[in-house]
Amino acid sequence: MSGPTPHATRWAGVPLVDRRAERRALLIDAAYRVFGEGGEAALSVRSVSRESGMNTRYFYESFQGTDDLLGAVYDRVSTELAEVVGAAMEAAGPSLRARTRAGMTAVLHFSSADPRRGRVLFTDARANPVLTMRRAATQDLLREAVLTEGWRVQPDGDAVAALVGAAMYTGAMAELAQQWLAGHLGDDLDAVVDRALALVLR
Repeated sequence: MSGPTPHATRWAGVPLVDRRAERRALLIDAAYRVFGEGGEAALSVRSVSRESGMNTRYFYESFQGTDDLLGAVYDRVSTELAEVVGAAMEAAGPSLRARTRAGMTAVLHFSSADPRRGRVLFTDARANPVLTMRRAATQDLLREAVLTEGWRVQPDGDAVAALVGAAMYTGAMAELAQQWLAGHLGDDLDAVVDRALALVLR
């Protein structure tokens, strides 16, 4: 008579909702590794299930397909980025220049410290509809954050100028990250941020 499977043993006595949450997290971890190392072409139900060590039936317990899973991977990484950037800007104090510099540095460092993060956030699968929507939503949030920061410093500033500036900064930041991750800007992070800051805050 065969004994219990490893996963049956692992989740014995664990409430169903907790089991599902843990399995979902394991699948996201696995997809992050698969996509981060092999790109969209490497991502499949089979490859993620194999990487996670779980049966494919558990995949469909949490996700409708690989696009759904990829969206969850993006959400996790972008949430981590937002926390890192927020903490860096908070620690920088009230100065707009210091806060902007801290935010830029945090984005570029976070994205390149683990290349898989950069692939998820900025560079890979640009035609994927789920990632396209997620990245657009992130751009919108960044633009709103830039506007909020601008109004904090200049509450009576020109509204149209503020909107234009926020749109330009948001697009430029995404392009800056892509160029940095591609290695086109050298390897001196401080120098890159200094030059970017000089262009943004004249």
